[in-house]
Amino acid sequence: MSLLGPGLVLLFCLSQALRDVYFGHVFQGVDFFAVILLAFLLSTAIFTAVALLRSPAAFRKLRGHGRTVLAMNISTALAWSCYFFALTHIEPSVVNTLHSGMAPLTVLALAACGARLAKTEAIGWTERAGYGGMVLALGALCWVVLSGRSGLATGDAATALLGLGLLLVSGASITISLLYSKRLQDAGVNAEVVTAVRYIALIALAAGVVASKGGLRGIETVGDVVTLSALTTILIVLPLYAFQVGVGLTAPLTAQVLRSLGPVFVFAAQQIDGRLVYSTPTLVCIVMYSVAAIMANVAHGWHPKPRAPSGTESDQSLASTFSAYRPPLRRAQAGP
Repeated sequence: MSLLGPGLVLLFCLSQALRDVYFGHVFQGVDFFAVILLAFLLSTAIFTAVALLRSPAAFRKLRGHGRTVLAMNISTALAWSCYFFALTHIEPSVVNTLHSGMAPLTVLALAACGARLAKTEAIGWTERAGYGGMVLALGALCWVVLSGRSGLATGDAATALLGLGLLLVSGASITISLLYSKRLQDAGVNAEVVTAVRYIALIALAAGVVASKGGLRGIETVGDVVTLSALTTILIVLPLYAFQVGVGLTAPLTAQVLRSLGPVFVFAAQQIDGRLVYSTPTLVCIVMYSVAAIMANVAHGWHPKPRAPSGTESDQSLASTFSAYRPPLRRAQAGP
C-alpha cells in the first residue's frame, strides 16, 4: 500500500498546527484581514493560472452552477473570517479543536433537518457514543476558556465568549463550504478550478475591510508583504491542495484518524509561543476529543455499508464528507 496519501494527510495536519500557532502570534500585530487578502489573492491567482494552463476550457464546467459557487464563496468567507478572529483571541489548540469538531456535528444536523446537501448512512450506538464524547469534550473546552484555565488568558470574558461563538460558526460554515465544493467536483469540476473560484467573496471582503482601515495595518514594508504572502501561501493554500490529493489516495478511515490527531499536534506546536502557558485542562479536553473522534470514525468504518442500487450513487458517509476533495471517480469506486 502506498504511503503517499497518508503522508500528505499527515503533512496537512502538521502544517495546520504550524499555521495556527504562527498566525495566532502574527495577529497580535497584523490585521488578520490583511493576511487574508495577501494569502488568498495570491493563491487564487496561482490556481487560476494553473487551471488555465492545464485546460483553458475547464472553467466552462462551472456553467449552470452559479448558485453553488456563490454558496461556497459565502460560506468560505464566513468561515475564515470567524476562524481568524478567534485565533487572535483564543488559544490555538482550542480554536483548532472547536473548529474541527463542528464538522461531523454540522453534517448530522443538516441530515436531521433533511437537507439534501448532506446525506448520512445509519449510525450505530458506538458511533453515536463517539459523537456524544466529542460534544462533551468541546463543551468542556469552552468551560476551560471561559473559566480562565486555558493556555491564553483573554482577560475579557465577552471577547472570549464572542470568539467561541464565532468558532462554532466557522466550523459549520467551512463544512458547508466543503459540501458545496464536493458538489462541484461531483459535477466534473477539477480541484484547481474549485480552488480558483472558492475565495472570491473572501478576497472582496478582506479588500473592503483593509481599504476602510486605510491599508495593510501592521505591514510596513514591501519585504513584509513578500514574506507574509509566501508564508501564508505555504501554510494555508498549499497544504489544502496537498490534502485534496492525499484524501484521494487514502482510505477514509485512515484519513480521519490522522485528522483527529490534529488538535494534539497544535497543542504540541503552541508550546513554542511565549504568549502561551502549558494548560493541563486544555490538553485533557483535547485528548478526550481526539479519542472520541477516533472512536466515531472507527465505528463508522466498521459499520456495514448498504449496496446502492445499480446506476445510483450510494449515500455520502460522514467520513467521506470530511475527506474534503476526493476525486469523483475514486469516490464512485469506493462505494459498497
